[in-house]
Amino acid sequence: MSKKTLWGHPIGLYILFFTELWERFSYYGMRAILVLYLTAKNEEFNPNPGFGWDNTSALQLYGWYTMLVYAMGVPGGLLADRLIGQKKSVMLGGVLIIIGHALLVMNGVWEFYSGLFFIILGVGALKPNISSMVGGLYRQGDAKRDSAFTIFYVGINIGAFSAPLIVGYVGEVINWNYGFGLAGIGMAVGQIVFIFGQKYLKNVGDFIPHKVDHATKQKVKLTSIEKDRIIVLLLSFLIVIVFWMAYEQAGGLMNLFAKEKINRIFLSFEVPASWFQSLHAFYVILIGVPMAWFWVKWSKTGWESSSLFKMGLGTIITGFGFMMLAAAAMETMESPDGLASVHWLLSAYLLHVVGELCISPVALSFITKMAPAKYVSFMMGAYFFAIALGNKLAGLIGEAAQNAGELAIFWGIFGFCVGFGLLLILFVKKLKKLTHGADDVNEEQAIVEPE
Repeated sequence: MSKKTLWGHPIGLYILFFTELWERFSYYGMRAILVLYLTAKNEEFNPNPGFGWDNTSALQLYGWYTMLVYAMGVPGGLLADRLIGQKKSVMLGGVLIIIGHALLVMNGVWEFYSGLFFIILGVGALKPNISSMVGGLYRQGDAKRDSAFTIFYVGINIGAFSAPLIVGYVGEVINWNYGFGLAGIGMAVGQIVFIFGQKYLKNVGDFIPHKVDHATKQKVKLTSIEKDRIIVLLLSFLIVIVFWMAYEQAGGLMNLFAKEKINRIFLSFEVPASWFQSLHAFYVILIGVPMAWFWVKWSKTGWESSSLFKMGLGTIITGFGFMMLAAAAMETMESPDGLASVHWLLSAYLLHVVGELCISPVALSFITKMAPAKYVSFMMGAYFFAIALGNKLAGLIGEAAQNAGELAIFWGIFGFCVGFGLLLILFVKKLKKLTHGADDVNEEQAIVEPE
């Protein structure tokens, strides 16, 4: 890999940063308008018609789509590990995503479903492997690895912040198909960045074929320590499932709740419902660095600061975000116009992001620490499969809210997340033993520049 650095990190990190930024612009732009497009009235007088589906049907498709997008990370990881490597998988994924968005621009049911199919395949090939490449830029135990994933995560959220504002406005106010096309242009920009940045990614993500012989078979057997680490890694995926089950209400149930039951008038301007999808990323950009600083200071005090502890705490904080939403649902029952103050929604998103920053970047780094080198892409794919299950559960819960009501669902998510997080923190010390020190920072490596 290139030895050139910028702000203490290899330039390759910033190539991956901008590639992922534009891929997330593509994904979150699509995500912001998908449910709104499906539920938009399909009538002659509507200047921007959609499919005219009911909320339940739209949330059902949303759940399947977001599940499959992440579930394809498993074969995407295997594709890289066994056949073409991480770098070529990322390249292939970008091409498939661009094709998918090109199909969505066309008006037609066949083109719509075909476009979703190509995007699902593309994200599955790209997402787990570009994250694995970030870890590949650093030596094992390098303290800069965690901060690299934080920087990488900022890139994700710049894309996620801008996409709902730009794609959301174009799609919701002007034309849905233009919105889908604009999201595709974002992915095309990311693909160009990745292609021209290859000189900074030498020896990172390249495929190294292995001969299938007896000696190789012996090498792939796991040691007892590796087995323990994989066990704790799989247990951490349960946290991931619970978190994304709650967090992904944003694109479905919370999206519709914002459209139908939140007062969105600001200075005589009606804020598009899709714009609220930018709040997660906006808050990440706003508080991401202060939170990273907080955890550094916290760890120096000697208090518990393991990855598992952070993830448990994040789950609890995410749960409290749904307490804010429950309060909003109660206000709609008392309000004359049936609308709740936007402040509840703003508070909920803020708490969700605090929880996210305790879980998502931490989990990405945790995988590259725990997984044996020969299985990193596969385990990263398994991580995204856990996200897939969380997304599907989110869709099912959103569907259930159409009968049970938002209030019952919001209180239910609050109780489950808080209870689950407390249980995890209770057992965190026992689980830490299974990591065999892999989650600890190696101070000697902290000052070594990656090759």
